[in-house]
Formats: sequence, C-alpha cells, structure tokens
Amino acid sequence: MSRSVWKGFYVVRNILKKNTKSQKNFFKIWSRNSVIPSFFLGKTVLVYNGKQFHKVYINREKVGYKFGEFSLTRKNFKKIIVKTKKK
Repeated sequence: MSRSVWKGFYVVRNILKKNTKSQKNFFKIWSRNSVIPSFFLGKTVLVYNGKQFHKVYINREKVGYKFGEFSLTRKNFKKIIVKTKKK
C-alpha cells in the first residue's frame, strides 16, 4: 500500500537537521527508504547498503526517488564457463 498524499514524502528527521547544520558536501545516510529532497541537488551523499557506504551524486533526475534505488545491495556475478579439452 502506498503512502497517503496528505502525509507527504517520507524523509528522516536527521537528514533535515544535517542539511541546516553542516557545510560539508558529504552526508551519511542509513535510511534507504526515505525520499531524496530537492535541497540535496549538487551534493554527494554516502548511502549505506548494509555493508559499506556508496557515493551517490544527486542531480535533478534523482529528486523524488528513494536513496536505496541508487545503492545496490547485491553483486552481479558473471557466469564463467570452463571449457575442457577433448582427448
């Protein structure tokens, strides 16, 4: 079920506090389900994927999406086929 329209977007309060207090360009974010607000434009964010932080640069196309969409939690493995020599 989706979030009600009258409630607005879900953003963790810590993200709002960090934006007003600090002058740094990097913010560490553990909340992958919060929406990217518009005042993060042009900033680099470190999003935690459960193991490590990934750098995500916020541009205009990413505003409105969630932080977790840009920090993958699984690795992509390529299938390696070993060819054996015929005798």
